[in-house]
Amino acid sequence: MQMPVHIVAAGGFVENTKGEILLVKTRRGGHWVFPGGQVEVGENLIDGVVREVKEESGIDVKVSHLVGVFSNTATYEGHSGVKTMPTKVMFDFVCEPIGGELTTSDETSDSRWVGKGEVLNMVLAPALRTRYQAYLDYNGSVHYMDYITKPQFELKFKRNI
Repeated sequence: MQMPVHIVAAGGFVENTKGEILLVKTRRGGHWVFPGGQVEVGENLIDGVVREVKEESGIDVKVSHLVGVFSNTATYEGHSGVKTMPTKVMFDFVCEPIGGELTTSDETSDSRWVGKGEVLNMVLAPALRTRYQAYLDYNGSVHYMDYITKPQFELKFKRNI
């Protein structure tokens, strides 16, 4: 049996006191997304999402609660010498801004606060839209979903836990 390999990532739905959501625009692809990314070796999930939000947007955050766990179980060809991309497990947290200034980074070309109702006009990736809807639908129980993103998005399993 081959040892399992997973990429672990943490994302932040950062909402300010005006009810606006923090979005960042990626340099690679030019898409609007929620800040987040891969958790580094030796780093826990909370520290990972706090670091990623700060790196990508300039905003300091405090993590409030977990809203979703998502598995992207698609297998597809990777990049930078990676033959097959492993399963990606993402943990999405609600975060509160506690400081910092909006900025960009090596990974982002723009960052801004967007009204909750406008987010889906900017975030186009089906997986991210599904995860945002889970955030909007949060009622105290964590969403779990299994999906694939390639060759096209398909939600394979969904439940609250």
